[in-house]
Amino acid sequence: MEQKNAMNTSPRPAATAAKAEAQSSGGASLFSILVIILAYVVSLLVYKFVFGDPSHFQGGNNANNPVSGDYLGIVYKGGPVVPVLMSMLLMVITFSIERMLTIGKAKGSKSIESFVRTVRQKLNANDINGALAACDQQKGSVANVVKAGLLKYNEMSRETNMGTDQRVLAIQKEIEESTALELPMLEKNLVIISTLASIATLTGLLGTVFGMINAFAALAQAGSPDAVALANGISEALINTALGIGTSALAIVAYNYFTSKIDELTYSIDEAGFSIIQTFASQHGNNANAGQPVRTV
Repeated sequence: MEQKNAMNTSPRPAATAAKAEAQSSGGASLFSILVIILAYVVSLLVYKFVFGDPSHFQGGNNANNPVSGDYLGIVYKGGPVVPVLMSMLLMVITFSIERMLTIGKAKGSKSIESFVRTVRQKLNANDINGALAACDQQKGSVANVVKAGLLKYNEMSRETNMGTDQRVLAIQKEIEESTALELPMLEKNLVIISTLASIATLTGLLGTVFGMINAFAALAQAGSPDAVALANGISEALINTALGIGTSALAIVAYNYFTSKIDELTYSIDEAGFSIIQTFASQHGNNANAGQPVRTV
């Protein structure tokens, strides 16, 4: 019964946490939809009016071969799959910039390693107010979680009706709930980047297939093959392959980079949370199990 009461001492109700996460998810979904739509519209306009401008083609007609050395005209010859691949490339770039800004803000104003080290030093000196001041100065997701844990630390240090184990569990519960609120913000849109990494190559291969169909159709014509149609088909195949592979490679690099950064932040949260729980258990222990800290997940 005491354990149940300890788990319910958090000042942040579960319903509030769920509501905040739902609102955040809704905002992220709207942003993602707008980015996808705008990326395709911009790509289509650029493909049609920039790459497809008659000045890039022989005789001023975009049905002809591109002018020698004109890469814009060459890309235009990639066919209708090109604007789709271009929109995917724009989405990868846009979401990567958005994640870079968000994760950079989540890290706070100073080095994460320096912040965690400062918090541990303050805790070892039993200077909770100093640790809270360091959180206010650092800001960001890691500092928010650590501050929530420290506030619960102060609350539990004044609690006299609960055993040490229950108070330690209450602090751990607070850190876990705060982490659960912060991590979704860090992981937003990563699923889109990972999806683009997979489908960009497949879309490029689809464009390649269309290009090869056109190339072999030119070869299948009666009499001598149409050299222009054959060249256009091969060009369409190669351009789509290049765009698909390039977009997929960029998305894979971005996804792995941001995942590693989020792992670093999560580890820092775990390290700081472990220090908070360990310090509380050692300084407020009153039984044989008090000195055994419970590490956060």
